[in-house]
Amino acid sequence: MSEHTYPTSLGTSTADTITLFGHDLAEDLMGHIGFGELAFWLVARQRPIPGQARVFEAVLVALADHGFTPTAITTRLTYLSAPDSLQGALAAGLLGGGSRFLGVTEDCAAYLADVLARHPDDRPADDAPDEAWDALALIAVRESRDASSYVPGLGHPVHKMRDPRTPRLMQIAEEEGLRGPHLRLFDAIGRTHAEVLGRRLPLNGAGVCGAALADLGLPPDLLRGVSLLARAAGLLGQIAEERVHPIGMDVYLHVDRNASYVEPVDATTPPG
Repeated sequence: MSEHTYPTSLGTSTADTITLFGHDLAEDLMGHIGFGELAFWLVARQRPIPGQARVFEAVLVALADHGFTPTAITTRLTYLSAPDSLQGALAAGLLGGGSRFLGVTEDCAAYLADVLARHPDDRPADDAPDEAWDALALIAVRESRDASSYVPGLGHPVHKMRDPRTPRLMQIAEEEGLRGPHLRLFDAIGRTHAEVLGRRLPLNGAGVCGAALADLGLPPDLLRGVSLLARAAGLLGQIAEERVHPIGMDVYLHVDRNASYVEPVDATTPPG
């Protein structure tokens, strides 16, 4: 027998049972807990209280957005053309969404956590008035401006005035007593950033989801995975719709036929 052991606390299988965190999967968990609760449990290694489960489920719903985006078109096209169409379509959508769109959730949580960690003396109490959080938000936005870096979670190409997901998720977290320092700082950035940047941008849904997940205690570097988990539902919806009413190829052909092709730039020629 090998001397090496590879312990895992998640669970194990025998000939008769499957256990997860010490619970019988078939008898104790199936039919008794929801998928969002299970996903949170697996990531946080602790079973969520009802309020945590509600906020986490709200995040999954918010991030399942499957609008008419490039990842949706890619998913539809891949489903029609790839030999292993379902797997390929999901992979194309998840890779595209993970690298381009859904990184905001992770980036925003990491940004807020970094600001809170770097300014312990300026950090207000969680129940401090808005003015105290506004002061810290101004510091954070000024630092980003001076470093010529973006503030993750600001701006949206469609919801240019207000992302409807943002106030709703803030409200749900407030109702459950889970509006912690990340959400409070994010909210304050929304109130104050125009004073520094010279223009007002909406707090987008991907950013508020990152703040909410951080307040639930989830590590920022896992939050892109949570986004992808939610996005998979939207991608499956795109594939299901494509099977009934294919439109992906029409969109592709429309874009392709309206493209304006230009001569490539000679990389060996110095600019100017």
